[in-house]
Amino acid sequence: MEVPSPARLYAAVAGALLVVLGILGFFYSASFGDLDSYEEAFAGLQVNGWVNLFFLVTGSLGVLFAGAASRTYALAVGLLCTLLAIVGWSSGWLFVTLGVLGIAAGLGTPRLKPRAKPARQRA
Repeated sequence: MEVPSPARLYAAVAGALLVVLGILGFFYSASFGDLDSYEEAFAGLQVNGWVNLFFLVTGSLGVLFAGAASRTYALAVGLLCTLLAIVGWSSGWLFVTLGVLGIAAGLGTPRLKPRAKPARQRA
């Protein structure tokens, strides 16, 4: 059995975590009002309808891409979460953590080399 790459682990674990946070977040706040009005949830997590939707979409993509495009997912979500932490959207500590881990997992996973095409045989 092959050991999963860091990007694959990140996509699966972060994706599942974000889906759970997105679902649980709707129990605290399902308001799709202003982007900067939040409700405090578990562990100081700031949520609203937009944040919950973001968590659900990015988490679902992580679970979906955990096998095929995990390196691309890890780098994209890592950069996006880092940018959102810099801007100050929602819970900065969560976005910093997801951002740094995503970038590290993406950079720590080697790119797949394209498979060589088999040589054509002449009959």
